[in-house]
Amino acid sequence: MPQKYQHRRDELNHGFVEMKQVLPGVMKGFAQLHREATADGVLAAKYKEMIALAIGITSHCDGCIALHMHDALEAGATRDEIVEAIGVAVLMGGGPSAIYGIDALEAMEQFKDKFAEASITLTD
Repeated sequence: MPQKYQHRRDELNHGFVEMKQVLPGVMKGFAQLHREATADGVLAAKYKEMIALAIGITSHCDGCIALHMHDALEAGATRDEIVEAIGVAVLMGGGPSAIYGIDALEAMEQFKDKFAEASITLTD
């Protein structure tokens, strides 16, 4: 199976570099907003990333799924936590979100090997 989501994440990261060249102020502000919004606080970063993932699902944003699935896993989210977040996204977004929820599950499977090598577990 092709690694669609890793490829999409790589494309977006490259695009962010290009955007930074043409919109340096905007992208600097966006990067700072992203860092601040997803940093550990009262809510751990993994929960913030799962919120972003769920919003990406309900917004039907394939790139958001790629970026935030990766970052949720990197922050330590487990498979069971992510599955429950997908369930909330389906609740809030209905049928179309169920389709993107399926895509999110596929993204999790595609990133699984990367995080298995780093001893990050995808199960509770």
